[in-house]
Amino acid sequence: MMGYGYGGGGWMWGFGGLMMLAVLVLSGLAVWAIVAATHRGQDLAAGAMFEEPDGRARTRQLLDERYARGEMTTDDYAERLHALGL
Repeated sequence: MMGYGYGGGGWMWGFGGLMMLAVLVLSGLAVWAIVAATHRGQDLAAGAMFEEPDGRARTRQLLDERYARGEMTTDDYAERLHALGL
């Protein structure tokens, strides 16, 4: 009997190809989800650094902290904000 066991092999190749495609798609989605979640956490942790370039957010934060501790008056605070363009 020639070809015994090889009949219907076409559907097996097709099924195997579909399974491989499914594995690749699912693994790609998993990688995308991990990267998206990781970057999202970094964006939230950085906060205002994405809104104001060149350390302006850090400068404003330092002024706010000094004002809150009472190291400068309201006039000093307003003057420095104006001078720095914040």
